[in-house]
Amino acid sequence: MASAMASIVALKDVHAQLKSRMEKTVEDFRANLLSTRTGRASIHMLDQVKVDYYGTDTPLSQVAQISTPEAQLILVKPWEKTMVAPIEKAIRTSGLGFNPMHDGEVVRVPVPPMTEERRREAVKHLAGVLEDHKTAIRNIRRDGNDQVKKAMKDKLISADDEKRSNEEIQQLTDAEIKRIEEMFKAKEKEIMTV
Repeated sequence: MASAMASIVALKDVHAQLKSRMEKTVEDFRANLLSTRTGRASIHMLDQVKVDYYGTDTPLSQVAQISTPEAQLILVKPWEKTMVAPIEKAIRTSGLGFNPMHDGEVVRVPVPPMTEERRREAVKHLAGVLEDHKTAIRNIRRDGNDQVKKAMKDKLISADDEKRSNEEIQQLTDAEIKRIEEMFKAKEKEIMTV
């Protein structure tokens, strides 16, 4: 659908900015979903893990190759052998509930099957994350409506333009919230499937 706001000079940037900010919020939610633990191993489960690399907290993916050779195993192969022990320690103390082991070459991270209670906790946590992201999108909508109202007050747009713009912002908001709700439902199903 062509944007009415994009064709109004005073609101062109507002529209692009809102779309971009909502898109970032959706991407952040997607990243949260990827790093959420399900019953299967995924390299994204370790996305939040930081390793002490010569005094700097560095994302695990920057100091090692991460793979999932089996459904219940994550394999972490450091670029430098000296990093094996610090990587194992970082995974163990990450609060993700993993019990990594190493053989001096690679770190093996068995992914235990999730209990029913753990699955429910994961879904409950994600529901909270979903609400946070919906709130963020609604806050972006409010910012957009405020900018439209200001343009109206400054007589840069007509009352019709204001009404159309506010409707368009609402449609954009509804579409983005629907997108993250659908992503949540799919992830919930994946988590609850044993």
